[in-house]
Amino acid sequence: MPDRKIAFLVAAEGIERVELTEPWKAVSDAGYEPVLLSPKAGEVQTFNHLTAAETATADQTVGDASVDDFAALVLPGGVANPDALRTDAKAVAFVKSFMQSGKPVAAICHAPWTLVEADVVRGKRMTSWPSLQTDLRNAGAEWVDETVVTDGNLITSRKPDDLPAFSKTLLGALG
Repeated sequence: MPDRKIAFLVAAEGIERVELTEPWKAVSDAGYEPVLLSPKAGEVQTFNHLTAAETATADQTVGDASVDDFAALVLPGGVANPDALRTDAKAVAFVKSFMQSGKPVAAICHAPWTLVEADVVRGKRMTSWPSLQTDLRNAGAEWVDETVVTDGNLITSRKPDDLPAFSKTLLGALG
């Protein structure tokens, strides 16, 4: 049922573990079905900052996914994760289509890099890990240093410490 599925889009490695697992648990506990998407089938590697943590298996490739199948999109951070996603044309196209759909898109930490590549941040008020503020401003966004920022269907947060507010805001956007 599309209105109960939440897409989590990640690259093959470099995903900040808690930025995947905490929102995943929140949507699952709220009765939604989280679905792990990645550019390639198989395992993805999460990290605790720069140390490898557990792996997870992608449920579906982003190339085989349709925005129509999901109620929301979550973009976890980690430095390498969004950096890899923004070089994958299918991932970027999926993110752009999701933003254009008006459905909630939630991005934390370094994840807005993928949004920049999708050219969907112009005119948006948003936050991120501080090192992305120049990239976001150069792409036309208004960057602010706040725990969580909602602008239209876009929800952004800065870091793992913001996860409780990030997850709560995402669930609120889902109704």
